[in-house]
Amino acid sequence: MSIKFNIFIKCIGLLFFFNLLTVNAQMLRDTACLNLIKKDIGYTYNLQFDIAGDVFKQISQLYPEHPIVFLLRGIMTYWENYPLIHLNPSHISFEKDMRQCIYLSESNKDPAYESEYLLADMCARGMLLMFYADNDLSLEVIPIATSTYKYLKRSFYFSESCIDLNYFTGLYNYYREAYPRIYPIYKSLAFIFPAGDMENGLKQLQTTAVKSFLLRAESYFSLAWINLYYEHNYPESLSYSRILHELYPENREYLALYIKNLLLMKKYDEAEILVSASSEEAKTYYQAQVMIFKGILHEKKYQGYTLAQEFYNNGIVDIAFFGDYGNEYAAYAYYGLSRINEANGEKEASKIYRKKASKLADFKKINFDN
Repeated sequence: MSIKFNIFIKCIGLLFFFNLLTVNAQMLRDTACLNLIKKDIGYTYNLQFDIAGDVFKQISQLYPEHPIVFLLRGIMTYWENYPLIHLNPSHISFEKDMRQCIYLSESNKDPAYESEYLLADMCARGMLLMFYADNDLSLEVIPIATSTYKYLKRSFYFSESCIDLNYFTGLYNYYREAYPRIYPIYKSLAFIFPAGDMENGLKQLQTTAVKSFLLRAESYFSLAWINLYYEHNYPESLSYSRILHELYPENREYLALYIKNLLLMKKYDEAEILVSASSEEAKTYYQAQVMIFKGILHEKKYQGYTLAQEFYNNGIVDIAFFGDYGNEYAAYAYYGLSRINEANGEKEASKIYRKKASKLADFKKINFDN
C-alpha cells in the first residue's frame, strides 16, 4: 500500500477518538467521569502510563462495559507501544479492544444514545485503520475502510455540536483539497467527496488548538504536520511543534518532531541541547531517530563527515527494526550519506545513496540538503 495513502488514513483516523468526547450522551453526562477521561487522555499523551492506568481503573469501575472503556485501554496500548508494529504481541490486545468497542457500539439499539455509540464505533474503526495502514496490512484496511464510510457521513451531523468538532471538519476541509493536489493519482477518488476549503480548514484547526482541552495535542500536531510536509512553512511548523513539546514534554514522538523542525530551520544549537539530553535507551524508536539527528548535526554543524557517516549507518540499522515507520528517517540518513560521498568525490556512491533515499522518502523535499 502507498505510504502516501497510509498518511491520509492516519490524518482521518486520528480524529475519530476525540469526536466521541464532546457529544452529550450517557457517559458524558457524568461530569466526574468526563473529568477523569480528560485526565486519562492527558497522562496517556504525556506517556505517564502509571498515572493514566490509575485513572483508567476509576473510569472502568464506573462504566465497566461501556465501549469507551475499551477505547481508552486500546489508546493507552497504542501509545505505550508506539510505534505499534505488527511484530509486537501487544497488537493482539489492541485489536481485541478496538473490535470489542465496535461490537458494543453497534449492539446499541437505544436511539437516545445513538450519537455516543456511533462515535465510539467510528473511533475504534479509525484506530484500527491507522494500525493496519501503518503496518502496510492492505487486506485488513480495505474491509474496514469500505464499511466505515456510511458511519463517517453520519458523523457530520455532529460537527456543530461543540467547538472540538472543528478539528474534524478542519482536517476534512484541508485534506479534501490539498491531498489530491499533491498526489494527483487520488483526484478521481476525491471527487466522490464534497469539496473542502483549505484556508478554512487551517482556521478550524487553529481554533481547536487554542480553545479545545481534548484536542490540543492532535490539533497542534496536525498544524505542525501540515505546515511542515504540505505547506513547507518551516517557521510555522516550528511554532506548533514547540508548543506541542511544551504541553507534552515526555512524548518522545512530539520531541522528535520538534528537533526535526529545529534542524530544518538550522537552529543547530537548540537541537543539539535536546539531542544531548536524550537518555541512552537502547534500540528504541526514538533513539534510532536521535542517532540520525546526530548524523545531521555532525554533518551540518561541524562538517565532521566521518562521525556523521557512522551515525547515519548506525541509525539506518537501528531504525530498520521498525519497518515502514522507519522509512522516513532512513531516507534522511541516506540523503546525508549521499551528500557526504558527493563532497568526497564519490559520485557513483552518492547516486546510489540518493536513489535509496528517494525510494524510501515520501516527502522528498524534506531532505536536509539545504
